[in-house]
Amino acid sequence: QAQLVESGGGLVQSGDSLRLACTASGRTFNNYAMAWFRQAPGKEREFVAGMHWREGLLYYLGSGKGRFTISRDNPKNTVYLQIHSLKPEDTAVYYCALDREPYRSIFQYSAAEYDAWGQGTQVTVSS
Repeated sequence: QAQLVESGGGLVQSGDSLRLACTASGRTFNNYAMAWFRQAPGKEREFVAGMHWREGLLYYLGSGKGRFTISRDNPKNTVYLQIHSLKPEDTAVYYCALDREPYRSIFQYSAAEYDAWGQGTQVTVSS
């Protein structure tokens, strides 16, 4: 049973940067794609950034492009999400997730394809 633990959230001001971290255990980390999602109050969970199990293949969607950077440290079983130029609309609970299948050739953007989730870390951006 994979377990994920996020950290790094907090209350920041508009324009600040944050680095979120997610450490995984219970599964061979580098065999799986990983992703970050976020959920704002009253909104559906949305994909933010992801990384194919093959390093170097990165995926971003919507407002993540240009301001979000995903990276992973396989020896530490950790994936990071660096967020620059934070905006109030980035306020949400951020979740990391692990793909349900190893060595998947096509990266998945749907939350339904991830079966291990962290507890979430709150990011609040004040204007």
